[in-house]
Amino acid sequence: MISPILCRSPRVTIVGAGRVGSTLAQRIAEKNLADVVLLDIVEGMPQGLALDLMEARGIELHHRQIIGTNDYADTSDSEIVVITAGIPRKPGMSRDDLLKINAKIVVEAAKSAIAHSPNAIFIVVTNPLDVMTYLAWEATGLPRHRVMGMAGVLDSARFETFIALELGVLPADVKAMVLGSHGDLMVPLSRYATVNGIPITELLDSATIARLVERTRNGGAEIVELMRTGGAFFAPASAASVMVESILLNQSRLLPVATYLQGEYGLDDVVIGVPCRLGCGGIEKVLELHLTDGEGEALQMSAQSVRNNINRAQEILNG
Repeated sequence: MISPILCRSPRVTIVGAGRVGSTLAQRIAEKNLADVVLLDIVEGMPQGLALDLMEARGIELHHRQIIGTNDYADTSDSEIVVITAGIPRKPGMSRDDLLKINAKIVVEAAKSAIAHSPNAIFIVVTNPLDVMTYLAWEATGLPRHRVMGMAGVLDSARFETFIALELGVLPADVKAMVLGSHGDLMVPLSRYATVNGIPITELLDSATIARLVERTRNGGAEIVELMRTGGAFFAPASAASVMVESILLNQSRLLPVATYLQGEYGLDDVVIGVPCRLGCGGIEKVLELHLTDGEGEALQMSAQSVRNNINRAQEILNG
């Protein structure tokens, strides 16, 4: 008699079962990428969401296990840990206003998760994104290629959406790249934005491009103001799922990712969004683009803002 070979499916833990976390769980399961552990401090909520998602498996035609829990022990041996936990933005609240509360939440989540999944790759979604990614990197003690933030993928998708709407073209034909912090000082690179290979500078005038850039910078705030009771979650979950997919399937996709820099772009000891190649080991390579003087100055200004907030967060945590 031949004994069956038991193979464990890859596991992705999502810390925070709010709108972003639960939607991301749905994306990962329905793409059939991995089993999902959905963790939250609210008793019963992740369990209920997991059961709801499990009951859709026969309809969505996937076989992934989805577990809801309040215990980090259930997250053990995860390949990827995604941290979405934290309070969301409210109308009139900037990402930086979230700093004090979310810093403590993210550090605790990172330390608890790494204790049970020492080989995991961490993706941070909690705002203010760049600062929270730095704190997670610091808290876990992991090498930089295993800790990253989801920011540029979302911001680039927003830029692409606004370009497609303006030109009335297929969104899939639009490609754009946004660097810098996930906030008002992000750096959309208009020169690198194209429609089926054609630079948008050939298709739109400078005033229109400037308007689309500004809308991209305020993309999250625009949704918060419209919804009033919460912020974006569909697009952030989709952006995070693209990163998870590239890592789990070793796709080596070139994506804008918030990462710890060690001299790239003239920046050191700061987390900021730059183009990175993502594969099974995490960040395989940081790509240094040629920037104009204006773009370089904008990136430096963005990084300085992040560095100031990192210092504030560290003071809060050490105070």
